[in-house]
Amino acid sequence: MKTHEKSGTAVTSDKKPYAVEYYYKARWGHADEFLELYRKNHLPVMEKEIEMGRILSLTIDRPRFHSTEDSRWDFRVTIVWKNITVTDDGFSEEEISRKLFPDRKKFNEEERKRFEILKAHWDVPVVEVERHE
Repeated sequence: MKTHEKSGTAVTSDKKPYAVEYYYKARWGHADEFLELYRKNHLPVMEKEIEMGRILSLTIDRPRFHSTEDSRWDFRVTIVWKNITVTDDGFSEEEISRKLFPDRKKFNEEERKRFEILKAHWDVPVVEVERHE
């Protein structure tokens, strides 16, 4: 698979690493609680996918300064996937999650809380732009 944007300069290949930025905006005053739950219940699943080779890298960033409420985000998780194909290959994280968190009642309650805290979430797939035409 190869994709070209209108300008002919953006490239996505099923053989190249594929980056996606995941933005999270928590309810005001709850960002640290969101991060704690993310690290506890979601990050270990992503780390298993790193071990499996599906994910090449994962970074978590937060803005250093504040912005206006309409453009505010609390965390950006950048995942570099092995390639674009692994992002839509039918793989389910559920099996990993069940092994890591056998107390499903507690896990589900904490995940429900994490999503209650979440005010907004959006994903930004990033494609490489050729430096020269």
